[in-house]
Amino acid sequence: MNVAVLGGGIMGNGIAQIAATAGDHAVVRDVDDAALAQARATIEHSLGRMVKSERLSAAEAEGVLDRLRFTTDTADALSAADVVVEAVPEVLDLKRSVWAEVGELAPAHALLGTNTSQLSITSIAVALGDQAARLVGMHFFNPPVMMRLCEVIAGTETAPEEVQRAREFGEHVGKEVVVCRKDSPGFITSRAYAILRLECIRMLEEGVATAEDIDKALKLGFNFPMGPLELGDMNGLDTFLHAVTSLADAHGDRYRPTVGLRNMVAANRLGRKTGAGFYEYDEDGRRR
Repeated sequence: MNVAVLGGGIMGNGIAQIAATAGDHAVVRDVDDAALAQARATIEHSLGRMVKSERLSAAEAEGVLDRLRFTTDTADALSAADVVVEAVPEVLDLKRSVWAEVGELAPAHALLGTNTSQLSITSIAVALGDQAARLVGMHFFNPPVMMRLCEVIAGTETAPEEVQRAREFGEHVGKEVVVCRKDSPGFITSRAYAILRLECIRMLEEGVATAEDIDKALKLGFNFPMGPLELGDMNGLDTFLHAVTSLADAHGDRYRPTVGLRNMVAANRLGRKTGAGFYEYDEDGRRR
């Protein structure tokens, strides 16, 4: 199977890696060579860690790399695609511009999936015009290589057979799949987890407990692999602010971001990528 991943950032390179690990040929398309070099380096680092932990052999890791290709040419990336997964940033106009191009270039048989955690599939599909029935939401989780879940979302126009194909692809790349049957902003997971994370931020701002103890309580009390605040730092607080602002527009004040969160983003305390968020980080992204 040939898989085209549009966007080589933290989600895109992970999706390409899991596809190649499953035996598919995957091509990553991004805007310039620097972005592609970063995507390849991230995948190589991830594979190196898997070899070190004996999850993959060195030969298997090399095979994954052999099945990966990187390009800035959208037509080249899409020419032989059986599956197209778009993983560009969560900006509606940007996603629409990508899908308008995909609609002209992708093979008629290709499964079309948009990786989004909260944007309306129906709104994105507008860019495909009379092909809107082909688009399905495929919400992979960060980091895609480690997280077991794929949330498949049916847009208002999505054909049932495309939902089934998306489910099968998610299972093919080793994920457990759930289906969100209604195109409601935030779907299943983002709606629930955004509320939890916002409450943790409120407790921190109110001085109820430290960030460390809030995260520790959630990890040990509810068996979370990461605390909500440290996960927020990993994903980027600007990304979370954008997400909850959209959820507040859709669902009301219960998703309204706190003043403290807005101030952190304004001060460029975005998490690991800027060296400071709820925690402090060194130049290698390790928590101080």
